[in-house]
Amino acid sequence: MTQRFTIFAVTLALSASAAGGYLYWNRSAIPAASAQITAATAAERKILYYRDPSGAPSWSATPKNDAQGRAFVPVYDDAEPTFDPPAKPAVAQSGRKILFYRNPMGLPDTSPVPKKDSMGMDYIPVYEGDAQEQGGTIKLSVERIQRSGVRTEAAQSLVLTQPVRAVGAVAIDERRLTVVSMRSDGYIEDLFANTTGQHVQAGEALFRVYSPEIQQVISDMLVAKSWSQRGSAETGAGKYDGAMQRLRNLGLSESRIREIRDGGVNPRTIDWPSPASGTIISKRIVNGQRIAAGDELYRIADLSQVWVIADVAEGDLADIKPGTRATVTFRAYMGEPVEGVVTFIYPEMRAETRTARVRVEVPNPEGQLKTDMYADVVFQVGGSGNAVISVPSGAIIDSGTRQVVLVAKGDGRFEPRPVKLGRRGDGRVEIVEGLVAGEEVVTSATFLIDAESNLQTALKAFIRPEPPK
Repeated sequence: MTQRFTIFAVTLALSASAAGGYLYWNRSAIPAASAQITAATAAERKILYYRDPSGAPSWSATPKNDAQGRAFVPVYDDAEPTFDPPAKPAVAQSGRKILFYRNPMGLPDTSPVPKKDSMGMDYIPVYEGDAQEQGGTIKLSVERIQRSGVRTEAAQSLVLTQPVRAVGAVAIDERRLTVVSMRSDGYIEDLFANTTGQHVQAGEALFRVYSPEIQQVISDMLVAKSWSQRGSAETGAGKYDGAMQRLRNLGLSESRIREIRDGGVNPRTIDWPSPASGTIISKRIVNGQRIAAGDELYRIADLSQVWVIADVAEGDLADIKPGTRATVTFRAYMGEPVEGVVTFIYPEMRAETRTARVRVEVPNPEGQLKTDMYADVVFQVGGSGNAVISVPSGAIIDSGTRQVVLVAKGDGRFEPRPVKLGRRGDGRVEIVEGLVAGEEVVTSATFLIDAESNLQTALKAFIRPEPPK
């Protein structure tokens, strides 16, 4: 009995050990099998490219890390997003002849047979009527034109103006400056214009002066006048005329000379009049001062018209000429632009800034403009009055060596046409050669058409590939 029990216990222990081993093997084998299945599935999916982990517009054909060290995320062929409209059923394409296959990225590369590019993307078939060359004309389907947002505009005959911008400062018109001085020595006994900035009128008394020389000449004139009246007409007349001329030479006005002559009295002092109307910008005289002949006493400026001296860049200087219109906006009066005209271009360049000074004359009737006030100047150059053929700037496809526009021929046909460009202005470009007024040109989506219709190949006399034999 004891021997049978022992045999039964040993058998039960061996069975339990086998069951535990089986369960342990299943638990460890299931994850390993799952990993093998996942690896096999990933191997079957094809990686098209790698994208930035943050969603930024950055891609790579090979694995790489971003600036923070994060690995780029692989994009598989079955997860590639598409923005194309749903494909038409295969029956819709039946009966249409495939001309060739083009690069899916829009590169100027075609193939007569189906193929893939370096990233594994299938070349796109181009059917008859979608894109073809007929005497240099490219034709696109209406769906692709609408999807690309193509817009056209007629070439117009317009007068182009190209603004040239510069900065400047207000300066006094040098031709409207007057210096007040005396031609004889004297003494100031009273001042009537005694402050800088005071406005004076022509003929208004500036100061009262005693001049011994003027007094002597007035005495000679009065004595000669009395001699001529007493009968010594010949001698008196000669001295009288000479005295009158000497007073004129000393700067006395004709009205003041006649007043003294008719009154017959020699005044001790003279009220000196202002020779011009304007604003006193410099005063070098005080009451009681002794002055010498030729000393500058006042400087008077007529500020009803001022200059704006603008610094124009060397590259823009050729477009500016005397007579060019300019709009001047002053920093103190931003909402009140003033129209002016270029009157002079200074002959020297500033070596430090490579700019030239251009003089613009502007009116200042209210006296608001002050000297050295900053101004923004816009020169309206190019407006010669001659209308030229022009198109919007966005219509030009510029390769650097050749400029082309796409002329819309209707029914989805576009003709790439080389043109010769001229001036630019107002967002437009002058067409010197290649277009006539009224022709429709593509103004938007030009580069999309370039990629969609293989424009570069068309410009190189693209020949339709022969079908495979």
